[in-house]
Amino acid sequence: MAGTASTGKPATIAWKNPLRDKRDKRLPRIAGPCSMVIFGVTGDLSRKKLMPAIYDLANRGLLPPGFALVGFARRDYADEDFAAVVLDAVRAHARTPFRQEVWDQLAEGIRFVQGSFDDDAAFATLADTLATLDKERGTGGNHAFYLSIPPNMFPVVLDQLSEHGLAQPTGTDEAGRKPWRRVVIEKPFGHDLESAQELNALVNRVFPEETVFRIDHYLGKETVQNILALRFANQLFDPIWNANYVDHVQITMAEDIGLGGRAGYYDGIGAARDVIQNHLLQLLALTAMEEPISFEPKQLQAEKIKVLSATKLVEPLDETTARGQYAEGWQGGEHVVGLLDEEGFDPQSRTETYAAITLEVDTRRWACVPFYLRTGKRLGRRVTEIAVVFKRAPHLPFDQTMTEELGQNALVIRVQPDEGITMRFGSKVPGSGMEVRDVNMDFSYGEAFTESSPEAYERLILDVLLGVPSLFPVNAEVELSWRILDPVLERWAADGKPEPYEAGAWGPPSADEMLARTGREWRRP
Repeated sequence: MAGTASTGKPATIAWKNPLRDKRDKRLPRIAGPCSMVIFGVTGDLSRKKLMPAIYDLANRGLLPPGFALVGFARRDYADEDFAAVVLDAVRAHARTPFRQEVWDQLAEGIRFVQGSFDDDAAFATLADTLATLDKERGTGGNHAFYLSIPPNMFPVVLDQLSEHGLAQPTGTDEAGRKPWRRVVIEKPFGHDLESAQELNALVNRVFPEETVFRIDHYLGKETVQNILALRFANQLFDPIWNANYVDHVQITMAEDIGLGGRAGYYDGIGAARDVIQNHLLQLLALTAMEEPISFEPKQLQAEKIKVLSATKLVEPLDETTARGQYAEGWQGGEHVVGLLDEEGFDPQSRTETYAAITLEVDTRRWACVPFYLRTGKRLGRRVTEIAVVFKRAPHLPFDQTMTEELGQNALVIRVQPDEGITMRFGSKVPGSGMEVRDVNMDFSYGEAFTESSPEAYERLILDVLLGVPSLFPVNAEVELSWRILDPVLERWAADGKPEPYEAGAWGPPSADEMLARTGREWRRP
């Protein structure tokens, strides 16, 4: 009889959920037993981004029940004092609602180690603390070390982690698995190619490259990851994503804030090193890359490396680059001072607060298509976007009066703050005549989905704990980025100084001239 075994007893049929599709990827991966140690835990980044992101992950059920958070700093804190600091940061900056039961579970695993980075005794205490957490919280020897510290402190901390046996795990757990150790590094990754190579060698001496996670928080943003979905999940754009149809690409990161109080970090660094070398070149790579075989980390990284290897500066640099320094002006209805009057800046400072460069990607797809990258402080508004501007239509059936107000078609990916995508195209103006003007069609993340986008640091911290390096630049990407940018920095250092521009404007006149030479103009975001 059907459904009856030879013994005469009914056969056991494994139950399957009829609503569950094995292809469904919506169920998120949850991190296994682990801890995170944050160096520089009393800084702004930790307070405003890292601690809230860890709480938000716990609130979303993406951290293991025994997760541990360890702070390391010179402050004289007991564990309870540090937990109070974390709680204040969570209440002030967390994205998800506060839930006492989630906090209580997280707080049980919070520890603090006092000491300076050159203090052997403090690192011995850290080793003991992590060993105790392995037993009490079941973290299993899996530890991530987040270096939210100045780059000149990296060598000291890395050596201490190595000397105290914290960088490389030993032995296996009860299931025979080898524990993992990972290190997270915040930018800047060096200040030129040579220093980046030295830094990479230093880090890899202690941590193998596959255990190194270089944070570029832009790559954790939903809209940046959506570039891949937009390009490779939609046949609509594939035929026109090339030099046959694209006139040029503009990648902009504008900020409306100044640099008051940040002289210690920014003076001598400048806009090009701070933003173009990492954020904007990564956005260029995602915009210009070929379709990967899969979205496995190695395949994505390989395609980005190909793009950066083919990317070169357009010369002469005096005509294809621009730099500026904000002067006094009006912004947001208030009068603001120029950089040279900001506290802590040298009145003779040549640090640029605006930088623009012209690049070409020397591949068949992008031959002769210029990529314009720009970033600046004290600009008209805060915005980050990628604008793919298409070639003009021949307009053969139309006379000049019909299309005189028509611009170029554009696809604009808005990374922040109003995340989404805009398409600009020509449409007939209502009426008896034939007149064509630009119109926009908008997609907004906030309106299209009921679920709010997680913060970039949530995604990145979870990927570190899961060991998924897709969104983290590897050695080759960092070094190729510096190889692209170094000639500009050397040229600027050898000659002249930044051109002043009024606060609240969109950069110096030389930036407009840079595009005007080729008959183009900057998009007004």
